[in-house]
Amino acid sequence: MENIKNKNLKIIGYYSGYIVNATAILMLIPVITSILFREWSVVIDFIISAAMSLSMGLIFILYGREIKKCSDIEWKHGLVIAAFSWIVLTILCAVPYVLSGYCNSLIDGCFDVMSGFTTTGLVLIQDLDHAPMGLNMWRHIITFLGGQGMVVFAISFMIKKTVGAYKIYVGEGKDIELVPNIKGTAKIIWFISFIYLIIGTIALWINGIVIGLKPVSSFFHALFIYMSAWSTGGFSPMSQGMGYYHSFSYENIAIIFFIIGSLNFGLHYKIWLGDRKEIFKNIETKSFFISVTTISFFCILYLVNKSVYNDAASIFRRVVFNVLSAHTTTGFANVYAKQFTVQWGEFGIICMTIAMLIGGSACSTAGGFKGLRVGIVLKGIIAYVKKLMISERSVKIFKFHYMKEQVLTDSVVKSSCLIILCYIALFVIGTCLGSFYGYPLAESAFEAASVTGNVGLTIGVTTLAMPYPIKVYYIVAMYLGRLEFISVFALIGFVIEGVKKLCLKK
Repeated sequence: MENIKNKNLKIIGYYSGYIVNATAILMLIPVITSILFREWSVVIDFIISAAMSLSMGLIFILYGREIKKCSDIEWKHGLVIAAFSWIVLTILCAVPYVLSGYCNSLIDGCFDVMSGFTTTGLVLIQDLDHAPMGLNMWRHIITFLGGQGMVVFAISFMIKKTVGAYKIYVGEGKDIELVPNIKGTAKIIWFISFIYLIIGTIALWINGIVIGLKPVSSFFHALFIYMSAWSTGGFSPMSQGMGYYHSFSYENIAIIFFIIGSLNFGLHYKIWLGDRKEIFKNIETKSFFISVTTISFFCILYLVNKSVYNDAASIFRRVVFNVLSAHTTTGFANVYAKQFTVQWGEFGIICMTIAMLIGGSACSTAGGFKGLRVGIVLKGIIAYVKKLMISERSVKIFKFHYMKEQVLTDSVVKSSCLIILCYIALFVIGTCLGSFYGYPLAESAFEAASVTGNVGLTIGVTTLAMPYPIKVYYIVAMYLGRLEFISVFALIGFVIEGVKKLCLKK
């Protein structure tokens, strides 16, 4: 029994160490950026942070060095490795924030890092408009990495033997296999992301120069905004977010990339292989189109009736943009936080809350329930009604299209319902917690939906002054929402089991 326990810990430590080291190496990018901008104190901050992270990763690897075959990995190991490595990385990656002096505490630093890794986009960093370029680079690398996944990155570039790596990959909330080899799947995901990185950065860079930004400044703004848009992350180099640019064209380019970023990587791969009909057949794209159109329609109808927006340009820029940003869980906003309360009213807040909870596609950079699950549940309800209407002797098989024709079984519907119920429970607890600390119910619900769905839009609750219990809960909610519960539950179960064995031993 003791040998099995040690083996489990060694497997978890060994592969967690690789994931930590893979992410720590990326700290070289903000180091180089800081050197270019002569931010010498930031260079030291990141060198210290990288040394700490690499040391921790090396300790984990050395501890589990006897375990060198991915074939030893069971499902419980894969899930626990993903959940555990996220916790370790959140703490280690917050070190540069704390050393820089732009965060009040380690909790605030962990909040920003978890917000980045989960592609949420809520911030507690101080004086963002004057933050060093190196720190800003790190913020956006974190959100870009989080969109694709730290496990995906480690599998692509660090872990060599990948016989059982799929089990770690699934633990990060993804289960799509683009090719039979999981390492190949990870590389395709990164290839797709980097192709769009080049296209998106160039488009935003040129547009930035056109609207008046200096070439160097325009390049970094373009790179940062693209990283956030593609990862549906919501981070911005300026505290005003998209409102800083005051540009219709800049917003339109961002819309294109955050919609594309919210789509399933499997759908991207299908289109790249020439199967463009998949866009129109896929249950997720259908679900997304129906829900975003319905929510936008009611928002526009309500706000036009209130005379908040009266012309087509304002309606598109202020309503459609923000609904799309909420629904894709991007979190870019071009209105001030309090405008949601003052101008949009409770009905507008409800619409945005629903959009944030539904979210984007499964196996994408987006959060929320996911269009796949919403579509499956709706089809399940329709199928159930149809079964009641037909003869008991008749046997009818119901299907849905997701990359291919699939049978709509009871187990598929139940699993989708279970995850959606977990999200709803997380949302309800967050709403109640906000209300407990004196925030209005509508504002508490809006902010809870934002952290639960990994969105990043704020109505003013997320500030440095908010109570620490809310900060901690939001960190946990972002974490649970991004990893879609199962791997975190596996980690909790693993810890509880270990504690029980220790107690029985004593």
